[in-house]
Amino acid sequence: MKKNYLLVGASSLMAVKTAEILKDQGHSVIGISTKEKTYDYNVFTKVEGYEPTNLPAIDEMIDGLVYFPGTINLKPFHRLTPLEFRNDFEINALGAINSLQAYLPNLKKSKEASVVFISTVAVQTGMPFHTSVAMAKGAVEGLTRSLAAELAPAIRVNAIAPSLTGTPLSDRFTNTPEKLEASEKRNPMKKVGKAEEVAEVISFLLSQKSSWMTGQILAVDGGMGTLKL
Repeated sequence: MKKNYLLVGASSLMAVKTAEILKDQGHSVIGISTKEKTYDYNVFTKVEGYEPTNLPAIDEMIDGLVYFPGTINLKPFHRLTPLEFRNDFEINALGAINSLQAYLPNLKKSKEASVVFISTVAVQTGMPFHTSVAMAKGAVEGLTRSLAAELAPAIRVNAIAPSLTGTPLSDRFTNTPEKLEASEKRNPMKKVGKAEEVAEVISFLLSQKSSWMTGQILAVDGGMGTLKL
């Protein structure tokens, strides 16, 4: 059955790989992004930001929503400013809240609605220099569980928690052979994740294959959060 999916932050590589999977399955994919279009979405809207006043009205039913925007602002705690903490929180957490509030009526029209948020391995595994992003994504994990309880059984809400994945956002950590090798060595699977590997898990959470899953934070991290080798 053809479904309608909404990807917020649709210009990101993870979003594009997710859209490719969904469209290959015959679904319609709507994209919203603050950046230029990077994929042939069925409908695409460029916005100034993810505040409620910027989000476009959508009339049709939405069967699934994924919120992709994120930050990787790694600094020692004493060097992070209140503005940086606020910016990370606004992009990662408030943007997700704004998007879901805007399109919750559309999701409620579906009998099989699913929402997916993006967290990080750094929430459950303490890592140096990750205080700002872990704070913001920790809010996303709390949001995921609370919404899953509030919206059950009508709408499922889950999140994924990746470790370092090869995308433009993380390019500065892998843009030389030395950096890439160091990142690979830190991971139990000795690799940096691929955007398409994350996209496969997202598409699974959107689909009815995960119909008995809600309120979960799925680690897609090569074992980074649970294994010490």
